[in-house]
Amino acid sequence: MKKEIYLFCSAGMSTSLLAKKMQGISNNYNLPIVVEAYSYSEIDKIIAQKSPDCILLGPQVKYMLEEVKEKYGKQVPVEVINTADYGSMDGERVLKLGIKMIKEFVK
Repeated sequence: MKKEIYLFCSAGMSTSLLAKKMQGISNNYNLPIVVEAYSYSEIDKIIAQKSPDCILLGPQVKYMLEEVKEKYGKQVPVEVINTADYGSMDGERVLKLGIKMIKEFVK
C-alpha cells in the first residue's frame, strides 16, 4: 500500500522541486511512497480529498505549524521541514523524515 507524503509551502513552487527529488529517491529504492507538493492555500481541500499519511510544511509557512497540527494532527503527523535541508534541496533527508514520521505516528 502506497504511503503519501504531502509538502505544503506558500506557493508550492520551490517545494515542487524538493518533492520531485524525494520522489526520485523513492523510485530508485522502489519504495511505495508518493510525494506531492501543493500551495498552503489548498491544504484543507487536499487533505479532505486525498488523506495523506504525512504533512510537511515548508520553512516559509512554519508559522502555521500549530494551526495545522490542531486541525490535522490527530489523523496525520505534521512537521516543518528543516531549513537547511530545504535550502539545500536534500530530498533524501526530507524523505527519511517523512518515513520516520509515518512509522512513529500513533492515532
